[in-house]
Amino acid sequence: MIDQRRLPRRFEYLHCQTLDEMIEAIRSMAIRGAPALAVAGAYGMVLAALKASTGNVRNQSKRAGDLLIASRPTAVNLAWGVNRMLQIVNDESISDVEIASKLLSEAHAMAEEDIQINRKLAKNGASLINDGDTIIHHCNTGSLAVVDWGTALGAIRFAHEQGKHIHLLVDETRPRLQGARLTAWECEQYGIPYEIITDNAAGYFLRSGKVNKVFFGADRVAANGDVVNKVGTYMLSLAAHTNGVPVYSVFPLSTLDMSIPNGDLIPIEERDGDEVLGLEFHGEPVAPIGAKARNPAFDITPHELITSLVTEAGIITAPFEKNLARCVYNIRLEGK
Repeated sequence: MIDQRRLPRRFEYLHCQTLDEMIEAIRSMAIRGAPALAVAGAYGMVLAALKASTGNVRNQSKRAGDLLIASRPTAVNLAWGVNRMLQIVNDESISDVEIASKLLSEAHAMAEEDIQINRKLAKNGASLINDGDTIIHHCNTGSLAVVDWGTALGAIRFAHEQGKHIHLLVDETRPRLQGARLTAWECEQYGIPYEIITDNAAGYFLRSGKVNKVFFGADRVAANGDVVNKVGTYMLSLAAHTNGVPVYSVFPLSTLDMSIPNGDLIPIEERDGDEVLGLEFHGEPVAPIGAKARNPAFDITPHELITSLVTEAGIITAPFEKNLARCVYNIRLEGK
């Protein structure tokens, strides 16, 4: 996988050969992005099965699933990917010696599915973008956050490749600066015009009347349409809503958690405060020595602030609870 901690200064691959290495890659955000975590979790299950002791593959694979899910609890795609693999592990008709190869085939299938799903939702999202739009984008939702193509940034890239003239305002996305580091780097690769802004400048640009739309992804979406996404999304959506700017959350349906009625019930990961306190100014630490920090990785954006939810199945509008349920029901019918 691409080691996202090194970008944009260095492009390096990280090679994971054990379950522990995959878990550390996920925790340290060497790999990040909800859809990417689903597939990383799947390959983590493969590594666990390959390294499991003879005659104990099933039990060790189940334990690996628990450890992987616990490594990043907010992004539901990780649990979704692992649970899909556990269906194979729990299938008693599959022998211990077959489990690893079956898991590997399933992980490869998930990776390919992710590419196709992202192309569909990117095309759907691009239909909401007009020629000449200025868009604020939060965090990173491009190819780095998935297997390929992207979600919200994928839609922007799709519109750009359609020939639409777009200008992107890229939120830095503190404290890990996924926007300034990763989204800006991807825009360079695709030739998308962009400028980096601080997170707290978004309100200024939204009030100026020069921003046409706000795009971001999602790490988990509740049954009522509440979106849990990278911290700062809530404030951005509030400012956009106040100024009449449409807000779009773009994600695959694997990010939808119909078991959660609303966003307040979703666990929010809080990361080490050192990510906040590590900021430097002129080579010196910004915060006083001994300072403490709070560092929630995500926040909750109520569905009332969101204009539309964009998925591979189409563009979903309010009432979200009713229309999300209908979307899931239709997909299940098609699956039958």
